[in-house]
Amino acid sequence: MKLLVSMISVLLMVSGFRAPDPQEEVTIIIEMEKPVDEIADDLEQRFPRLEVVARYDTLLNAVAVKGTVQDLEKVARIEGVRNQHAVIRYQALAVEEIPFSTHALRDQMSTSYTGKGVKVGVIDTGVDYTHPDLTKNYQGGYDTVDFDEDPMETEGEGATIHGTHVAGVIAADGEMKGMAPDAELYAYRALGPGGMGTSVQVIAALEEAVEEGMDVVNLSLGNDVNGPDWPTTHAVNKAVEMGTVVVVAAGNSGPGAWTVGSPATSTPAITVGASSMNTKVPVLKVPGEKRQINIQTLSGSVPWSLDRKYPVVFAGTGGNTLPDVRGHVVLFERGGIPFFEKVLKAYQAGAEAVLIYNHEEGSFSGGLNGGAIPIPAASLTRKEGLWLKENAVEESQWVETVMVPEAEQVAPFSSRGPVTTNWEVKPDLLAPGVAVWSTIPGGYTSLQGTSMAAPHIAGAAALLKEAHPDWTAEDVKRALISTADLMEKEAGTFDPTEQGAGVFDIKEALQPQLLLHSENMTIGKIEGRLERKNLTLTLENVTDTGIEVRFQQPDRKKGETWELPMTFRLDGNETKEVSISLGLNGAFLEDGVQEGYLSFQAGDAFYNVPYMYVNQKSTYDWVSGFEFNQGWPDKGTADYRFHLSDPVDAVTIDFYRAGTMMWAGTVVELGEQHAGMVEGEVSTKEAGLAGMYTAVVEVTRAGETDSYAFPVYIEGNP
Repeated sequence: MKLLVSMISVLLMVSGFRAPDPQEEVTIIIEMEKPVDEIADDLEQRFPRLEVVARYDTLLNAVAVKGTVQDLEKVARIEGVRNQHAVIRYQALAVEEIPFSTHALRDQMSTSYTGKGVKVGVIDTGVDYTHPDLTKNYQGGYDTVDFDEDPMETEGEGATIHGTHVAGVIAADGEMKGMAPDAELYAYRALGPGGMGTSVQVIAALEEAVEEGMDVVNLSLGNDVNGPDWPTTHAVNKAVEMGTVVVVAAGNSGPGAWTVGSPATSTPAITVGASSMNTKVPVLKVPGEKRQINIQTLSGSVPWSLDRKYPVVFAGTGGNTLPDVRGHVVLFERGGIPFFEKVLKAYQAGAEAVLIYNHEEGSFSGGLNGGAIPIPAASLTRKEGLWLKENAVEESQWVETVMVPEAEQVAPFSSRGPVTTNWEVKPDLLAPGVAVWSTIPGGYTSLQGTSMAAPHIAGAAALLKEAHPDWTAEDVKRALISTADLMEKEAGTFDPTEQGAGVFDIKEALQPQLLLHSENMTIGKIEGRLERKNLTLTLENVTDTGIEVRFQQPDRKKGETWELPMTFRLDGNETKEVSISLGLNGAFLEDGVQEGYLSFQAGDAFYNVPYMYVNQKSTYDWVSGFEFNQGWPDKGTADYRFHLSDPVDAVTIDFYRAGTMMWAGTVVELGEQHAGMVEGEVSTKEAGLAGMYTAVVEVTRAGETDSYAFPVYIEGNP
C-alpha cells in the first residue's frame, strides 16, 4: 500500500475546523506492520522531540505520536508505517432536566440478580470513586488522558461529572441503587477537562478495558461521523469479537435521520437510543400565539424552572458587551464564542435565563464546560429561534414557561439511523435517557442524553452475564433485542431507525423463550428496477417446550412482495433457519428509506424484527471523512482520501481561497468510482497552492450532482 503522509491532517470537516500551524503540536495515530514496541522505540530514539503517548497492541497494531506538524512529517520515512489517522474528538453527551429514578426502575424489575462478579468498565470522563454510593464497587481503572492509574473526574477548571453519573446508573449501591448494584466497577478516563477527548484516549481506554478482562464496557461518547470505517469503530468491533459486551450511546444529534455517529455505527456493538418516560417538560409560549417552543436544556445548566413571564432581548452571537439585561431572557445565535461565555456574559449582565438557537437547520446539544452558572440555559432549533426573535423580540412580547405532560416516546435529541455504506438499522434498543437521576461528585443530579440511556443497557448486560455466565457478547445482545418491546405512538409505532427493536425488557431478557439471530436480515440499497432479496432469520428455542411459529404479512406497500415461511413447529432447544424473500419493484416504491417490522407469533409471545432498505437515493451525504494530507512541503505533493457512500460517475475537487472564495484551480478529476474509500496523490507545487483553502468535492451520479466543502491548509509560501 502507498505510504500516506498525514501529519497536517485533522478530520477535515466544515464545522469547527482550524488548520494547525506547522509548529503546533498535534497527535496522530499511526498503524504499522512491524511490532508496536519495535517501531515505538525506533521513533523515540530517532526523533527525540516526538512523544509516543500510547501504544496499541490488542485491538490495533498502532501508536499515538505527539509532536509538531513539521517534525511529525518525518515519520513517513520510517519503514513499516502502513497508515495514519487523524485524531477525532469525542464528547460526553448529556443534558440536565427533571429527575427519573433508575432506582425505581430497578425496583420494578423484581429480580434477584445484581451483577455480582461481573466486571463493568466505564470509558468516560473518569469516576469519583470516593462517592459513598460507588466506593464499595469501585475496583480500579486507568487514566488515558494523563496516563496514570488515577481515573478521577476532572476537578477545578473544566470539572466534569459525566462519568460518575454514568457509573451510578450502572452500579450505584447506597442511597441510590443502579441497575447492577453488585457489579465490579472499573473506570477508564478517556475524556478530560470539559468532557473532551480524542480517539487516542478512547482506543487506549478500550484496550485497557479489554486487557483487564471487562465483561461489559460502556461508551457514553460519540461524534457525528455516520460511517462504519473509523478506527474507533474498528476497535469496538474487535473488542466484541474478543468477547466483551460493548454498549455505545447513539448520540444526541436527533431527530434527523442518518445522525448516528461512530462508534455507535459498529455492527456488533449494542447501540442505545434514548426514550423519555411519562413526565412534564418546559415549553415557551408567547401571549396571543398558539405555537409552543420546545427547548433543550444545555448540559451543566441548572434546570429550566422559570415561573414568571419575561421579556426577551437578542444579543447576536455574544461577541459584543451586553447592556443591562436584568429581568430579561437573552436570546443568542449559536457561533462566535463558546456556550459558557455566552451564558456567563448574560448572567453578569443580570439575565434571568439564556436561549441559544442553532445557526444551521435542526437541533443541537451543547454543554457549559467551564463551571456552574446559576441561571438556566437551553438550545433551540434555528427555525424556532428565528420565530422567537420575530414574535417576541421584535414585537416586544414576553415569554412564558409552561410545563406540559409528555408521554413515553423516543427522545427528540436521540440520534437516528440508518448507517451509510452498510445500510444497517441503528440504534439497536431504547432505554430511559431523559432526566435520569444519578450520582455526581459531591451528590446527585439529573441529566439527559443517550449517555444516560446506554448505562441502563450496560447494567442490564451485567445482570445477564451473572445469570448466564456462559453467554457470549452476541448472546447478550440477542437476548436484549429479542425481548424488547416496541414503543407505540398515536399513529402506530416508531420506526426501526428511531427505536431499533424497542425498549429493553430486562425481566424477559433474563429468561427468554426465543433468541432471534437476525444478522442476515440486512437488505441494503436498492438501485435496480426489479430486485429480489433472499434473507435468513434463525430462531433458537432456548426452552424445553416446543412452540408453533406463525408469521404475519407486513402492512401492504406498493412495490413490496414478501414471501414468508408457512406455519411450522419449533421443538424445545431446537434452532431453525428460515428463508424469507422480498421482491421489490422500484417503479412503485418511493425513493429513500423504507422500513418496518416483520412480525410473528411463537407460542403465546409476539416478536418483531426490524427491517430497512434504501430505495435509489436518500438524504445522506455521498461524501464523508475527507482528508487532504500534505507530504514534504518541498516535494509539493499531498495525499487525499474520502469515503463514497455510493458508486459515482465522476468526481472533481476544486480549491477556493479561504476568505475570498476565489477559484484557485481544479486539483482532482476522476471518472467512475466504486463506493468506499477513494485515495490518490496531487501536486500542490504544480497548482501553486499554499495557505488556507476550501476544497469543494463535487460528485456526479446518474445525472445528479452534489458538492461538499471542507477546509484545507497547505504549508508553503503563498
